Amino acid sequence: MEDQIFQLQYALDTFYFLVMGALVMWMAAGFAMLEAGLVRAKNTTEILTKNVMLFAIACTAYMVVGYDIMYDGGIFLKDIATGGAADSDAMVAAVLVSSKENGFGGDSVYSAASDFFFQVVFVATAMSIVSGAVAERMKLWAFAVFAIVMTAYIYPMEGAWTWGGKSVFGLFSLGDDYGFSDFAGSGIVHLAGASAALAGVLLLGARKGKYGPNGEVHPIPGANLPLATLGTFILWMGWFGFNGGSVLKLGDVASANSVAMVFLNTNAAAAGGVIVALVVARMLFGKADLTMALNGALAGLVAITAEPSTPTALSATLIGGVGGVLVVLSIIFLDKLKIDDPVGAISVHGVVGMWGLMAVPLTNGDATFGGQFMGLITIFVWVFGVSFVTWMVIKMIMGLRVSEEEEFEGVDLAECGMEAYPEFTGNRGSGI
Repeated sequence: MEDQIFQLQYALDTFYFLVMGALVMWMAAGFAMLEAGLVRAKNTTEILTKNVMLFAIACTAYMVVGYDIMYDGGIFLKDIATGGAADSDAMVAAVLVSSKENGFGGDSVYSAASDFFFQVVFVATAMSIVSGAVAERMKLWAFAVFAIVMTAYIYPMEGAWTWGGKSVFGLFSLGDDYGFSDFAGSGIVHLAGASAALAGVLLLGARKGKYGPNGEVHPIPGANLPLATLGTFILWMGWFGFNGGSVLKLGDVASANSVAMVFLNTNAAAAGGVIVALVVARMLFGKADLTMALNGALAGLVAITAEPSTPTALSATLIGGVGGVLVVLSIIFLDKLKIDDPVGAISVHGVVGMWGLMAVPLTNGDATFGGQFMGLITIFVWVFGVSFVTWMVIKMIMGLRVSEEEEFEGVDLAECGMEAYPEFTGNRGSGI
């Protein structure tokens, strides 16, 4: 009877992990729709192609070597079907022993394959952040090459130093030596993706016509705001899996209550981000800016991701609200620096990701500001530095940017040979 109870707990926690992973996978659709809505019509097919391609590359590269770097999961996921045990019978026996040692309130016990599935969709999320920031002027295959390096090596290395518990080049441990904490990835996923994006954008340069000779900023509106709004709501929904699944366990009262609080706080932070971003935009621009509201929602979600389990509902709303302020100000500031990010990804995931990390000690007494800052710096320096070198090598070998003519005509035709809205784009040269 006892064995049956523990087997039921294993099945429940594994099923919960898989469902949460499927929700995170659905975020890929959210990123695709958000980015497709915020670029011009002539670049829609290419951005959608990038999103499908990067997800497939991430899943394959992380399967081949990334998961092994991060968690010692074996090259090509060797023996993952039995969790490293000799056979299925040995696996069952090991699971039961572990379950009895941990009890219902102990560490999670679930299928190794479910852990890989949950982790791999996080890798794809980090890479999706890069896609929007370099939109409308990067070569498709240059992006594909970077995606391989990012998901097979750059992300897994910083993941190994944080969630994987490994020391940084044998020098120090972020967790043991500094007490660094990042519950679901404000830094490990979001800041990492934004750091890689920033490195690419700096080498890539701005879109033609975005900035004037005297520092003027010329807005380039997206082609489909309803689609961008749909993408934001899809991401909002997927984030419940992103944060909720990071509890890693459901099969006892304490864990189930923690999952419920994570869901509650995740939603509260997103709402706070929307409200504050709208208010700030109204104060600065005199209008209710939909794109700022959408980025405000995402900013609130990124901000709470580093610690969604310990805040009260009010605290979560305020943390998300601060994210809403930061994202609006950051987008304006980056434009002044002529750093062209068509979807605001660097601001949403990078600047607000930093805030999310530094906000953890406000509600989690086990974390320190020094430890959080050390983790923040480690993630940024590693990902930005190695990404910059990678982008530079790609630029020297095959180039990063399409030609001026291809950019003017739209990368849909240049890279994909088809248009997303052919009946509306007869006059491609108009820039529509």
